[in-house]
Amino acid sequence: MQLKVLWPGKTRSVPLRELQAHYLKRISTLERCTLFETREARGIPESQEEKIKEIEAAGLEKHLRDDYIVCLFDKGREMNSNQLAVFLDRTAMNQPHAITFVVGGFLGLADRLLHKADMQLSLSRMTFSHELTRVVLLEQIYRALMIIKGRNYAK
Repeated sequence: MQLKVLWPGKTRSVPLRELQAHYLKRISTLERCTLFETREARGIPESQEEKIKEIEAAGLEKHLRDDYIVCLFDKGREMNSNQLAVFLDRTAMNQPHAITFVVGGFLGLADRLLHKADMQLSLSRMTFSHELTRVVLLEQIYRALMIIKGRNYAK
């Protein structure tokens, strides 16, 4: 299984960046996983929401090939950890290319990326900061891989 995770910009919060590194290291002991931090739209007024999303989408799209694309979206499909594990396992068996998770910036993802998605996934109906969402996603990927491998993981 090959996994990719894409998001615009670097995580500024040091504690969250450390957690990201922690989970990426754990994931890499189980499967190949590559993180791509793409161009973040800067210096554009927040009122130009679509322009910001389009700039960030252009950077994210450069890393999408024939991947199975999972976009994080608040109106996407919700799963528990076991369901995510089954989804990853089945998708990996049927997909010769990477499974790529795409996380938006602080304004979310451009519509054109959401339309390209093979699946739209919601981590929760609650709203999280985009930086915290990154950590939650990585932790859930790690948990799903532990389930797939039949290993114990603290609840």
